[in-house]
Amino acid sequence: MLRFNKVLILIILSFICMPTKGQVMVEADLALINAKVWTVDRNNPAAQAVAVWNGQILAVGTDRQIKQLIGPDTKVLDLKGRLLLPGFHDSHTHFVTSGFNLMGVDLKDADNEEEFGKRLAAAAQKLPPGAWITGGNWDHDRWPGGKLPTAELIDKFVPDRPVLVSRYDGHMSVANSLALKMASVTAQTPDPPGGIIVRKPNSKEPAGVLRETAASLVSRIIPPHSKAEIRHAIETSLDHARQHGITSIQQVDLEPVELDIYQQLLAEGKLTARIYGFIPLAQRKKLIDLGIKRNFNCDNWITLGGCKAFLDGSLGSSTAMFFEPYTQDPSTCGLYVVDPKLLLQQMLEADKADLQLAIHSIGDKANSDLLDMFAEIIAENGPRDRRLRIEHAQHLHPKDYKRFAQLGVIASMQPYHAIDDGRFAEKRIGAERCKNTYAFKSFLDNHVALAFGSDWDVAPLDALLGIYAADTRRTLDDAHPDGWIPEQKITVPQAIEAYTLTPAYASFSENIKGSITPGKLADMVVLSQDILSIPPAQIENTEIIYTIINGQIVFENRDN
Repeated sequence: MLRFNKVLILIILSFICMPTKGQVMVEADLALINAKVWTVDRNNPAAQAVAVWNGQILAVGTDRQIKQLIGPDTKVLDLKGRLLLPGFHDSHTHFVTSGFNLMGVDLKDADNEEEFGKRLAAAAQKLPPGAWITGGNWDHDRWPGGKLPTAELIDKFVPDRPVLVSRYDGHMSVANSLALKMASVTAQTPDPPGGIIVRKPNSKEPAGVLRETAASLVSRIIPPHSKAEIRHAIETSLDHARQHGITSIQQVDLEPVELDIYQQLLAEGKLTARIYGFIPLAQRKKLIDLGIKRNFNCDNWITLGGCKAFLDGSLGSSTAMFFEPYTQDPSTCGLYVVDPKLLLQQMLEADKADLQLAIHSIGDKANSDLLDMFAEIIAENGPRDRRLRIEHAQHLHPKDYKRFAQLGVIASMQPYHAIDDGRFAEKRIGAERCKNTYAFKSFLDNHVALAFGSDWDVAPLDALLGIYAADTRRTLDDAHPDGWIPEQKITVPQAIEAYTLTPAYASFSENIKGSITPGKLADMVVLSQDILSIPPAQIENTEIIYTIINGQIVFENRDN
């Protein structure tokens, strides 16, 4: 009730505090004038200026109207005609892991095996004896021939310390011989459920690559990070988010120690992004036993109440589950990383406790089967406002678009993946199936809620790159200058909404953020270019000028 009254007061003030003449009745804390305001509010889509009071939007209107709310203590920003948008909201991140990876070895743009090895060797020189090399985000599809890395390759460069580095999609890792030996992964080690140990040709000896759950055979022996190290990683990620205009993030792998650190940062006034956290579905009973339900929040900064799980793997690792075999490898249709029957039982239990479900699903069969499970959950537990989510929803059978809408399922997608996977997707599954790959327009045409994110650090934490990708679909290899599967392009305004208001909806917070509307939280971003009017190919060169959260400037680009 207190929250409702506060919003109601602000809305009332927004009307009474914009007189055509006379004195200021309420003095704004911050005024943004001479701007092009794109509000993402369909009742008032465009404006010229915005006033902020007490961390929330006080008024949206013309310069003349907003200037009447300026007093002697108001901070005034003349935006010189620049575009002002709601703060970007990333609906899918691995926020803490990404912070560690920012501080670690970067293999993503290593273009060949030699460069891959040299970067590992350079990282080894900076670490104390015995320390593990982790992270990496390698991409073997960039290499001539596209061969998978091996333990033997790493051994040439780093033979004397353990190495376990992941492919950038997180669905494959490669270890060196020392790490395999320390973990006792040998020719006699069986493939774990939901995982594959890649073997040497004509042998059972492990080659080094570990697909899906097999990576845990090695990762489980890596020493855990200290709380101080985790805090440093979070602070690194927060700084990165500020620079990219991200004011809200949804973390899909939240751990208890991280939740504690977020609360510490909030108490210290150092939290500069709003956090919506999902815990692993396997840990659901921790929330259920505490009586926590979805949208359990701390002063609109830290929100908890969802559970995340995996159903299948990824396209790049050839582990996403399809109806038909892979074109590149007809021996497989992919794999489920969990028993679907077990997953359904876990989801039924979490949903009955009113916990939001966000399930990773990539292949067309995985998405179809997951929709079946969601339908069973609704039938079993009864109708209510669930906002079920499918994370990624990358490849769809045409019959399933309408089922998304009928079941009220949110498509939580990452448009940068489209211009990345577009380099190799047709090799994996053929041109025909690709017609329903990253089908942004088909989702919108079928009235499906489309929430965008990055999957950082699988992809960059950069909403502008995501908007560019959704609107142009120009692949990273420049092979499709007019767009890969161009019929699935969406407009810039549609992409902006998918990075602002719809992610807010996907986290039950559309009433307090996601648009520049009186009464909502004052989270906004100012851009160097008007992405609504420039040629779409130029969007990727746009920079963040200001990031504003809770009415406070948390990032300013002084070079632009």
